[in-house]
Amino acid sequence: MSTLKEVKIDSTIYAKIQSARLSEREREIALSAMRNADLIVDAILWIAKRIEHLGERLFLKPSLKH
Repeated sequence: MSTLKEVKIDSTIYAKIQSARLSEREREIALSAMRNADLIVDAILWIAKRIEHLGERLFLKPSLKH
């Protein structure tokens, strides 16, 4: 994940990780966990949007206009 995306998404969480008293290894682990969580959330949102899209196509209500 690019630094720009980190700042755009939720800079407070990344700022707290950067300002916390952690070793570099612990900081890398925390940032990696945040990136993984972000990827999981993105995947869940993508799947939810696809299901919503599929539902719209499958369950179209017939129109009164002919």
